[in-house]
Amino acid sequence: MGGPLSGIKVVEVAIWLAAPAAAAILADWGAQVIKVEPPTGDPMREVYKTAFSSSAEENPFFEQANRGKWSLVLDLKREKAREVMGRLLKGADVFITNLRPRVLQRMGLSYDEVSALNPRLVYCQVTGYGRGHQEENRPAYDIGAVWARGGLAYMGSPPGAAPSQPPTGIGDNTTAMVVAGAVSAALLARERTGQGQYLHVSLLRVAAYMGNWDILRGARLGTSVRPQDRYHMRNPLANCYQAKDGKWFWLLLVEGDRHWPNLCQAIGRQDLKDDPRFRTLELRSRNAPELVAELDRTFALKTREEWAEVFRAHDIWWEPVNSIDDLLADPLARAAGVFIDVPTEDGTPRPLVASPADFGGTVISPGPAPQLGQHTEQVLLELGYQPDDILALRQEGAIL
Repeated sequence: MGGPLSGIKVVEVAIWLAAPAAAAILADWGAQVIKVEPPTGDPMREVYKTAFSSSAEENPFFEQANRGKWSLVLDLKREKAREVMGRLLKGADVFITNLRPRVLQRMGLSYDEVSALNPRLVYCQVTGYGRGHQEENRPAYDIGAVWARGGLAYMGSPPGAAPSQPPTGIGDNTTAMVVAGAVSAALLARERTGQGQYLHVSLLRVAAYMGNWDILRGARLGTSVRPQDRYHMRNPLANCYQAKDGKWFWLLLVEGDRHWPNLCQAIGRQDLKDDPRFRTLELRSRNAPELVAELDRTFALKTREEWAEVFRAHDIWWEPVNSIDDLLADPLARAAGVFIDVPTEDGTPRPLVASPADFGGTVISPGPAPQLGQHTEQVLLELGYQPDDILALRQEGAIL
């Protein structure tokens, strides 16, 4: 049985991460994805050199966002290449791009032009800050649009400290999941109406949705929203603590009044349960620095593994604070299907991160990321070009 998107053809004209990662998810789900690249290739192919000053031969970042795709090289500055692109889009189901509006207009790939070729096409554009305003062509990376401008760096940094650095690609990869869902919904709508449509997803909108609880506290409740340190949590029972061996863990007792008596019993601190400073959620919030200090002293008496045994015995909800090395070795991550082995061009399997959805009856087994222009001739033959036509296009510089 093929994936749920088997038979769907996706054309991607995109660079870096958010839109290519979305197309990779669609490829995982069974779609045929044709990645259209310029002769120099997607700059993500060189990200190790340009962003990390590394000479490493492998590029797992590119593989992660481009596995299972075909690569077609077109120099869209040339008229003949744009003719190939038009023929490709006429037979496509989905077009995904994150090029800026002015670039798409220059290439003849605006929604109006493309939808005139193929009214059934689902056209999805990813931008930094949206469309229809004077900054619609503002360049964007997720570290700017999501982490910085979207308020996440501010809320994720200790009060008064310099803004923290984000996990690499967190905004782009979250946006990719939004795009994959939106495209799937639009394909369903097309099945009902026979018509494609324009979709738009912006990094800033994704950031706002990610942080909507804090935003709504400011917008609806009139609260001045500031970041909190661990000594001033509204609920100190949903907080991080350090064990005797220096390892951190997170208590997850979100329903504070419900879980408070059980925690006190589990850690042998009935005195805290009866302490008038800590009897209710409101009091624990008001006296959070004192309660966190008490819990710090207690949790420093045992190692994290010793506390894990205590928590299991008393049904205390918690999780370890994993390093990346810890996550790679975590048996629960393996059991949960977090990682997937994907073959390289020579067939050697290499681990990548699995896309975040499974479908009953479908085994997701993505192929390798393509070499630059690897499928150019194959795509053109399928579009009806003859070998002599392909040679002429290559001689003109329209293809690689």
